Amino acid sequence: MKKVFCVGELLIDFVAEKQGNDLSKATDFTKKAGGAPANVACAIAKLGGRGIFLGCVGNDPFGTFLLDVLKKEGVDISLAQRSKTFTTLAFVSLAEDGERDFVFCRGADKALEYDPTLRKILHGNILHLGAATALLGGSLEKAYGKYLFDALTKEMFISFDPNFRGDLWRGDEDTFIKKCTPFIEKSHLCKFSLEEAQLLSGKTDPSEACDVLHDAGTKIITVTMGKEGTLLSMGGTKKTIPSIEVSPVDTTGAGDAFIGCLLYQISGLGNFDPVFEDFALLEKMVAKANVAGAITTTNYGAIAALPTKDQIGI
Repeated sequence: MKKVFCVGELLIDFVAEKQGNDLSKATDFTKKAGGAPANVACAIAKLGGRGIFLGCVGNDPFGTFLLDVLKKEGVDISLAQRSKTFTTLAFVSLAEDGERDFVFCRGADKALEYDPTLRKILHGNILHLGAATALLGGSLEKAYGKYLFDALTKEMFISFDPNFRGDLWRGDEDTFIKKCTPFIEKSHLCKFSLEEAQLLSGKTDPSEACDVLHDAGTKIITVTMGKEGTLLSMGGTKKTIPSIEVSPVDTTGAGDAFIGCLLYQISGLGNFDPVFEDFALLEKMVAKANVAGAITTTNYGAIAALPTKDQIGI
């Protein structure tokens, strides 16, 4: 089974309790581990895969807590870095339908330093670039680009999830689009939400959005659309793969569970050729990933809610 290197942020989610989606009214918060790449690594490890987290936390109690959570979930944290900068925090509120409101307090995640010694272990494995904060500057953004180059030269399967957060890019969406473009061009698989696909393509219709994004370079596209399922597009073929019906309480981490489950399945193929040649195989994988994402919405906290193999039926 291939290793999956997940690059980006690991942070504290302070989740507001007993209120709607207005953080200004929140008074009580529960501490949870979060961060999209860390969630993906945990999703892979929980399914029995080889999830490796590559990111930075503070040299403080919050950083220790976060690394302990990942280690408990079976994630390889040997490449994680510690910084004098405080651990990144996110304050999250939840509406009754599970939708979220975010406020970020950015810290140590931006301090990740590129490690050139990793080139010797990257060959033939999977690189997942899915950080919400990676394109906001700091040494993390530089490392992001360098690991993309390494992946291209080391015959890796490259996965990209832009993880757009409106509060982080309000009024500067054009910069976000520009910074995402090289990753869309070079990645084999891109996972978008419907909002992201529309923003990055300039097209409202998801099918037309896929066409534009394929023209940019990526071979496989998934557009997750919640209860409406996932639009899968590859090689001129498109199909919406249905999800399962659930009663969501917290959508945090649903997309990470989806892409984690999909990458877990890809990592077990032995080689990556079937992914690009067999739409039916990819369709079955996406159907399982839809189940993983849906189950994650039925509990609070992204990592705590990640499903097992038995729950998904893998």
